[in-house]
Amino acid sequence: MDLIHTLLFILWITLILINHNVINVEGRNHLHSKQKKVSLVPSKSSNEPENPSSSSPSVPSDPYPTDPRDSDSECIFDVRSFGAVGDGSTDDTPAFKAAWKAACGVESGVVLVPESYIFKITSTIFSGPCKPGLVFQVDGMIIAPDGPDSWPEGDSRNQWLVFYRLDQMSLNGTGTIEGNGDQWWDLPCKPHRGPDGKTLSGPCGSPAMIRFFMSSNLMVSGLQIQNSPQFHMKFDGCQGVLIDRLTISAPKLSPNTDGIHVENSQAVGIYNSMISNGDDCISIGPGTSDVDIAGVTCGPSHGISIGSLGVHNSQACVSNLTVRDTVIRESDNGLRIKTWQGGMGSVTGLKFENIQMENVGNCILIDQYYCLTKECLNQTSAVHVNDVSYKNIKGTYDVRTAPIHFACSDSVACTNITLSEVELFPYEGELLDDPFCWNAYGNQETLTIPPINCLREGDPETVGDLSTYQCSD
Repeated sequence: MDLIHTLLFILWITLILINHNVINVEGRNHLHSKQKKVSLVPSKSSNEPENPSSSSPSVPSDPYPTDPRDSDSECIFDVRSFGAVGDGSTDDTPAFKAAWKAACGVESGVVLVPESYIFKITSTIFSGPCKPGLVFQVDGMIIAPDGPDSWPEGDSRNQWLVFYRLDQMSLNGTGTIEGNGDQWWDLPCKPHRGPDGKTLSGPCGSPAMIRFFMSSNLMVSGLQIQNSPQFHMKFDGCQGVLIDRLTISAPKLSPNTDGIHVENSQAVGIYNSMISNGDDCISIGPGTSDVDIAGVTCGPSHGISIGSLGVHNSQACVSNLTVRDTVIRESDNGLRIKTWQGGMGSVTGLKFENIQMENVGNCILIDQYYCLTKECLNQTSAVHVNDVSYKNIKGTYDVRTAPIHFACSDSVACTNITLSEVELFPYEGELLDDPFCWNAYGNQETLTIPPINCLREGDPETVGDLSTYQCSD
């Protein structure tokens, strides 16, 4: 995003937040008696699915228009007042559901998870619609059941905590959400890399930790989120998401533990967060547009990934994404775009600016031959990658991989790739001066280190009808 667009984006969010009078409510200790009867807001009539599944649902607004400290404490619903024990072993799920139901029915309601307690809850969908300004404030610790053997038989093994059909909702606090994922990582299903570099078996049917689905105007901030069985946070079918000051962590070799995954969502900001995990730090899936990422530190991880896109010959569209002022360290990949052969659609309007690399493999990577096995067949169709710029990308790379790698489709070339102020040096060992390009077109505004001479200038001579790859708004 150029300077003007950046300022407009920040001004846009700032004006909305000021207009709604954002108040920080972290650290409150008000209690609410469970004897208070509160009616739940009736569900809206719609054609939306009754249960969370894949579907498409504006910018984050204030989750609590007035400060509850200055209003009636009946807005605060402490889970202990609804029967939660908080000893780390008692199932506190019913108490959380009751507190949610009560808070959902009042404006600016707060579900309070107090500090100095450990609450165990099972797979739960916290569903709306609710009155505006709902806050789920975690100052203590929430933990998942301890591994698949402790997972209740009737519960979904695809997800743990789901927030569904909500508007103007905030998840924040000073506490921790613990996924207890270590026993899931050893299940004998999906291959992953072991500590000696060999392929080991990994998880299947493992739950994503926190999922926001078909919701809008969301704010997530301040929390420590760790050790997910699979993805830590997923945003699917959401509009208007502001993520700030999160710490997400899992061991380096924990499989499929993406930090933040976004798909089918628009107007997403991810800021000032630290993510270290065993898979993508941030992953962007199909149907996503208008994403701004800044002030993030990734690593160890698999870097920041757009994709994978176009699996099973599907159409995938990603547009208008900026990653800036970010550090990627000790990661298998840096900035990666990955698509399957046979897909359709486009990836366009991507800007990577002011990125510091520290011992990173594949610092800059476009891979349109993404495949998880050796049996993938060559196909002519592809997701069109267009208008991607890399500016002020500096640091060190792992010499076992080329620091710059553009492997584009034989039939649908990558176009309008721009490089400027790219300076990448070996972390240790000799300078690898042979970046790889295949059917990639663009230009260098400045000379790169290492030199890149394989990027073709201009436009492809035979590019076909690119209108068939365009995505509708």
